[in-house]
Amino acid sequence: MACFHIWQAALSTLNPNPTDNCPLYLNYATVAALPSKVSRHNSPSAAHFITRLVRNCLPGGINRCIVMVCERSEVFASACALARAFPLFTHRSSASRRTEKKTVIVEFFLVGQNNGPIEVETLKCLASATEGVRLAARIVDTPCNEMNTNSFLEEIKKVGKDLGIVPTIFRDEELNEKGFGGIYGVGKAAVHPPALAVLSHTPDGATQTIAWVGKGIVYDTGGLSIKGKTTMPGMKRDCGGAAAVLGAFKATVKQGFKDNLHAVFCLAENSVGPNSTRPDDIHVLYSGKTVEINNTDAEGRLVLADGVAYACKDLGADIILDMATLTGAQGIATGKYHAAVLTNNEDWEKACVIAGRNCGDLVHPLVYCPELHFSEFTSAVADMKNSVADRDNTPSSCAGLFIASHIGFDWSGVWVHIDIAAPVHAGERATGYGVALLLSLFGRASEDPLLNMVSPLGCNGDSPDEEMERDSKRRRLV
Repeated sequence: MACFHIWQAALSTLNPNPTDNCPLYLNYATVAALPSKVSRHNSPSAAHFITRLVRNCLPGGINRCIVMVCERSEVFASACALARAFPLFTHRSSASRRTEKKTVIVEFFLVGQNNGPIEVETLKCLASATEGVRLAARIVDTPCNEMNTNSFLEEIKKVGKDLGIVPTIFRDEELNEKGFGGIYGVGKAAVHPPALAVLSHTPDGATQTIAWVGKGIVYDTGGLSIKGKTTMPGMKRDCGGAAAVLGAFKATVKQGFKDNLHAVFCLAENSVGPNSTRPDDIHVLYSGKTVEINNTDAEGRLVLADGVAYACKDLGADIILDMATLTGAQGIATGKYHAAVLTNNEDWEKACVIAGRNCGDLVHPLVYCPELHFSEFTSAVADMKNSVADRDNTPSSCAGLFIASHIGFDWSGVWVHIDIAAPVHAGERATGYGVALLLSLFGRASEDPLLNMVSPLGCNGDSPDEEMERDSKRRRLV
């Protein structure tokens, strides 16, 4: 009875604005409250506040427990938010001396409609998703003296081995010989050579082909257009797009993906050396188009241009999504918490926003208008330059348009570009951003019921007749 009164007293003290917490039993426990409501551009799960509360309020100890009270529709986003609060990478000497293994048990208490017990298959999906989030965050947190292109390839091979997939890899001079002028040009000065790696999942009965293309710049000095001492620290995070693609690919294939799915990793270190690309150099990219380099620090678009062109020409993708920490301007355009989406398809733009709210990886649209903006890349001696003439003219949109130009603005397929430069980290820690978004956005192609539920259409988005027609023709995810 005394415990009940203490609990009731704690609840009565909570006044979330936007959150609040109250310690109990000499700080052996804490009760915390999320916002009672959120705006239309936030996730109903209040995912960012969950991560923040757990980081700040969870009592210490070896064995800890979190009880998450939420509705069933918020379980996926809440689980991913909790995972972000427990990063894997650390080189603190105290961690290496610690012999005890820390354990965190998470329990979900469902309220509202459909509040029955969580199924075992749902728990397996949550485990796969949270492992993917923490994998991506670990790669992004790891510095380049450990996470170089060789190391990243080992991470890809390890995921491939877990899934029974042998990756396709092009490296160093082979990239140059095959025409990948963007990836090769960016990474050729580094000690560890650049690479293009592909993991392919091709199940029987697939009705369409999807490619996820990730920017994997393991470190970005800026090249000869070198960054300053205040802007270079943190550039280990420039592989965040490729890390998210790897984490999401592992999770979604484990849960059963019904369509062809290719994960394309564009790996390079933008370094400085005798073999560095110079401003004024002209490179021929995999699309066959020529690019005059006017800024070696605009390197991400070069490697992604090769990646999307390969996805289009060699993999025959119907849907190409590239994910990248592409522009610092993204954080100005859509802020720290919302990634920016640029796409040639309005339905997919809306779907990205809905998927972001469903999973907690928030997204907001950029202006898509190539007829007004692509002229920023005009070159007198090549098909285009790699950096804009006017940096005040929606530079994040322009950077995405550069990538799209290498599959063509008249391409009939769906192209989606997600710029995650700001949300890839919170303070000095990686967030694993992008894993949950990809799982949610493409949830309709999954065999997993939970991923179907958090997809933009939801698990009951179609009538049986519409579903049958979709499967007999070509499954549209949106």
